Formats: sequence, C-alpha cells, structure tokens
Amino acid sequence: MSDAGVQILGIPGLPEVKPGDALGALLLEALRRIPIQVRRGDILVLAHKIVSKAEGRTVPLATVTPSPLANSWAREWGRDPRVVELALSQSRRIVRMDRGVLLAETSHGFVCANAGVDLSNSPEGMAILLPEHPDRSAAGIRACLTETMGVDLAVIITDTFGRPWREGQVNVAIGVAGGMPLSDYRGSKDGFGRTLQATCIARADEIASAAELVMGKRRRVPAALVRGVRLEAGPGGGSNLVRPPERDLFR
Repeated sequence: MSDAGVQILGIPGLPEVKPGDALGALLLEALRRIPIQVRRGDILVLAHKIVSKAEGRTVPLATVTPSPLANSWAREWGRDPRVVELALSQSRRIVRMDRGVLLAETSHGFVCANAGVDLSNSPEGMAILLPEHPDRSAAGIRACLTETMGVDLAVIITDTFGRPWREGQVNVAIGVAGGMPLSDYRGSKDGFGRTLQATCIARADEIASAAELVMGKRRRVPAALVRGVRLEAGPGGGSNLVRPPERDLFR
C-alpha cells in the first residue's frame, strides 16, 4: 500500500457490451475519459458480466429445454426450470439443492449459487454464464491494455459470491492477470516476533470487494481502477484462490 492510501475510481461510460465486442478497445476508450492518468501498478477490476457478454457466454432462455429434475425442483421451489437446467449443465458437482438454493461447483472449481448462472444486468430472456477461462480472459485484456497504453497494470475479473456462516454477498476474484492473488505471510514474524503459521491473505479478493463499493449492480459501472495497493509479482491467477480438494475440510 502506498503512503497516499488506496484510491478506487469507477470507470463509467462503457456501452452495453455485445458478443464479439472488442472489450479491450472499449475499456481503452473509457479509461481515456477518466480524470486520472493510468500508472504502472494500477489494477483494473472488471465485473465478469462484461467479459462474459463480449465472449458470447450468454444463453437465450427460450433455447433451454429443462430436464425432469430441473422441472421438478423448480416447481417445488418456485424457480425458473430453464435457469435450473443451465445451472446443472454448468456444474461438475452439486454441493446442495435445498430450500430453493442450488449450490454447485463449477468446472473452474468455484463453489457458488446456480453455478454462476445469472439473469441480472442481462437483456430480457437472456442468462449470463461465467467466462470459460477467467484467467485467460484477464490475461488477454491485460495484454491489450498494456501494449496499447504502454503501462504495466494488473487485471482482476470478479463475481459476487455468498459466504458460509455470513449473511450477504461480496465480490471475489475469479480471474487474475499481472500478479499473485495471494499474499503469503507464513514463515514471517508478527509484531511480537512470533512466526506466522497460517496467514495467507486473499489480496485479489480484498481488491475485488473494495472495488464493488464504486461499481455495484445497480450503478451500471462494471469497471473500476484501484491505485495504492499492488499484487505481488508472479505468474498467479484466480485459479490459485481455489482450495485443493485434499485441503478442503467441507467436502
């Protein structure tokens, strides 16, 4: 963190993103309109939906044929069976289907509601899926911006997840390029000289959550620039934030 503290600036002015749009070019135009100059070490935070839309990860609900399971469960809990079917199709493991909540593990290893399938901030009758390869998406956007602007910055792609044992949702990082998403303090000393044994901070998640303060689902500001905090150098990605099954106590 810099001595000046952390700055978080929403990036307005992005048009409605459509499949096939050059998202990097749209972001460049929007960045050039904000009142500060992008600097080396800045972090661009993007809501995954603009990435998914540009990559064509949208599905017209009219094209979805629900399975008997989707129809039965949706009828019991008052859900749209087409959305349930999409969530099942995007899941490699169903963690829980109870009380109207479908919690699933996606092909990426994320555990989230409806396997990330969402209808908010999408055209009527259209569902949005998670990017197929969020780290690859982040790397592509970063390469475009870095090459064009001549500034080395990091990119974080976010989604909104619920949390066990806690009410409410927070933004988390699902794709990262330009640095390590974790700050590992294990083996270092605390303020009293004790060796830290377990502290490994999900820095990219912290930045994603902070950026949501200026983004938000209702403001139509799907991007933010974060300054004053950096990811540690390294070839990490959002996949580093997925806990391996052998270390997961809740499987």
